[in-house]
Amino acid sequence: MGPELLTLIMFGALLIGLFMGHPLPFVLGGAAVIGAYLGPGPQVFGTIVSNVYGRVMDNYVLVAIPLFILMARFLNDSGVTERMFEVMRLLMANLRGGVALTVVVVSVLLAATTGIVGASIAVMGLIALAPMLKYGYDKSLSSGVIMASGSLGILIPPSIMLVLMASYSPVSVGALFAGALVPGLILGALYAAYVLVACWLKPEWGPPVAPAERAQYTTPRLLGMMALYVIPPMGLILGVLGSLFTGFATATEASAIGALLAFVLFLIFGDRSIKTCFNTFVEAGKTTAMVTFVIVGATAFTGVFSRGGGMEFVQQLMLGAPGGEIGVLITMLFLVFLLGMFLDWTGIVLLSFPIMLPVVQMMGYDVLWFVVMNAVILQTSFLTPPFGYALFYLKGVAPPGVEILDLYKAVIPFCLLIVLTCVILALFPGLITGLPELLLG
Repeated sequence: MGPELLTLIMFGALLIGLFMGHPLPFVLGGAAVIGAYLGPGPQVFGTIVSNVYGRVMDNYVLVAIPLFILMARFLNDSGVTERMFEVMRLLMANLRGGVALTVVVVSVLLAATTGIVGASIAVMGLIALAPMLKYGYDKSLSSGVIMASGSLGILIPPSIMLVLMASYSPVSVGALFAGALVPGLILGALYAAYVLVACWLKPEWGPPVAPAERAQYTTPRLLGMMALYVIPPMGLILGVLGSLFTGFATATEASAIGALLAFVLFLIFGDRSIKTCFNTFVEAGKTTAMVTFVIVGATAFTGVFSRGGGMEFVQQLMLGAPGGEIGVLITMLFLVFLLGMFLDWTGIVLLSFPIMLPVVQMMGYDVLWFVVMNAVILQTSFLTPPFGYALFYLKGVAPPGVEILDLYKAVIPFCLLIVLTCVILALFPGLITGLPELLLG
């Protein structure tokens, strides 16, 4: 079977399996088995097993993923998030759109400490959506800012997505963390600016908190609470990123430092019960297993696809895109956006990087810049229907009256802001490459 027909069959089987509702890891593995028998033959299975062992089981960098997940779970179960949100909400009580702006600020802090999108959106949905609707906030603004800001967890370091990207690219974890930091903060700043402008143009979208509620807390008391509940998570961020950027620790060692510091915060702020601690390990194990299954399935899929000649076929199609090298880059980034409507970020990274990164290197572009651009675009994989996970995370915790169609409409302005961020980063690539060059040489 030729590579053209193999490409059509394997990606067709992938889409059919996803639309039927089957889990992504098993769809990838099943498509790999079908492709192996129709394409290069069953003898390719030996190569696949070797690839899985060499690129997954024997990959030291990937050890950071379960440790970062454990760090996130400890911090989430410590209860510090809810306290942090309440303090920030009251500090911004007199500002129009203050609660929505609090969602952005706290979500950025959560992104830099937890990095688990589902947990961030679920927590912010539970503690912020109902109060915003109660205060008279616009439904689209309220739900949209929670979903978009919560998705920053895969972009702002430390991020398990960036760890996975580093393991499948020639870029180090430290360089990716440094390169993604500024774009993540730019995107968070654009979300905050959108909230402020929208509430300035339409004051009814974000009324301030009632003065009587704010009067219950003095400013010195709020500042003391802020020091208690905001500074410790900031210390966690500095501990992880500082140890990595200064060269004190590798990514895997930094993740272990983060897990230890998060455990200390759990002991300080959490209930310290054996049951809660056990559940934290169980949930971290479930998330790690999910990511690992996707990695194994995608490794099998790309192994068969490569041996059948599909990689070279797709690469030649991309190189033939109109517009020269710029057209090729735009085509690849647009394909990542389209894939985000159907796959989660794990599958997209593992399927697209083996195809796209050789093309980027062939054209002489900075691989770090291209990988971070992919990380920014993959924000949309959580927001775009029909399979945007953020839509379903928030729908699962939303109060009555918030329908899925409301959520579809709510993400539109934030997807446009993501596209705007990509344009800014394309025009000023130093926003990505500058910090890694400064910190890592």
